[in-house]
Amino acid sequence: MKVFTYSEARQNLAKLLIIAQKEEVEIRRRDGAAFSLTAKKEMAGSPFDIPGIKTKATTQDILDAVRDSRMTA
Repeated sequence: MKVFTYSEARQNLAKLLIIAQKEEVEIRRRDGAAFSLTAKKEMAGSPFDIPGIKTKATTQDILDAVRDSRMTA
């Protein structure tokens, strides 16, 4: 783990981010507070990527169901 002072971190932010992709980086302030910087793991895909389903419903069946639900509301 690399340790930087607040001033060093501010001056070398781009370098810090590159290092944080590989390992944890610690930033220490003068008052003794310490902060940890790590890169987030990239998601493999969108959470909206879901597998499709097979159905015998036709487009007309779906349109009829939507039309019916709007008329009864």
